[in-house]
Amino acid sequence: MTNRREFVKALGGAAALGALYPLGALAQAVQQAKIYYGFPAGSAGDSVARRVAEKLGDTPYSKINAVVENKPGAGGRIALDTLKTSPADGSVLCLAQASALSTYPHIYSKLSYGIADFAPISIGAVMTHGLAVGPMVPASVKTLKDYIAWAKANPGQASYGSPGAGSTPHFLGALLGLNSGTDLRHVPYRGSLPAINDVVGGQIASSMTPVGDYLPFAKAGKLRVLATSGAQRAAYLPDVPTFTEQGFPEIVADEWFGFFAPAKTPANVIAAASTAIQAALKDKTVADGLLSVGLIAHGSSPEDMKKSLQAEYERWGPLVKKIGFTAES
Repeated sequence: MTNRREFVKALGGAAALGALYPLGALAQAVQQAKIYYGFPAGSAGDSVARRVAEKLGDTPYSKINAVVENKPGAGGRIALDTLKTSPADGSVLCLAQASALSTYPHIYSKLSYGIADFAPISIGAVMTHGLAVGPMVPASVKTLKDYIAWAKANPGQASYGSPGAGSTPHFLGALLGLNSGTDLRHVPYRGSLPAINDVVGGQIASSMTPVGDYLPFAKAGKLRVLATSGAQRAAYLPDVPTFTEQGFPEIVADEWFGFFAPAKTPANVIAAASTAIQAALKDKTVADGLLSVGLIAHGSSPEDMKKSLQAEYERWGPLVKKIGFTAES
């Protein structure tokens, strides 16, 4: 289990690489970068990797556009494990959700990687999670309060899917169960879309996943989104109240996807990659495209990304302890 001192020390160590390489030095552009993404193609997060990849060519970072390789499984850990042993020359990056480095250290006693194995580059996009129900739940269930009442009356059917055990949506569902006194059975999947497909198909009652992955199904009337996890209502689902509005102030989480490189990647290469990624995210076509799938484009410096990751790590430690989940539980 990583403690706070070790975590902060590791983050500082990644930043200290700058002492070895002059930040003002020009990085030699890679021929073509590869971006690993730890969930299936077609999900909202996958859009971040692909839309940014299409803008990285002909920049000081990369000569041609990057390619994206999906490595789904283990809640995104497989992709990060692959990045850990990849060349530290800027040719290989990974887009990962913050929880893979801020929450997983609290739940996996034998996590195969740590923050010291990676160098933050830039946040890519921010997402909000939400709870949705499908045809297994009666049409009369229209609010979160209705769903909790139905779940208590039907404990054998009160299940929720998530993108994976230990993911932020998993924990949001667990907190909902604890704070409402409801036994909600967690069903982990290999990504959001398989969980949503089972909700739409009536195999499980509900799912807690990134809201953007719900949008096409919600518009088609195939599921009902009952609550979202942001501090404010999602701009693309303005009629759906937040968990806070419905009496659950602890269930607030805007999670981000961020780009990482292997830890020993030279600081001037990290700077070039960060500049290119931030420029891509400011492109209107990229920002509008991400908004259409429920994501807010949000570039950052490596330093700001590091600070955000530390804050998330410190926030989730007590919550994970409250939930009582470990990889062995």
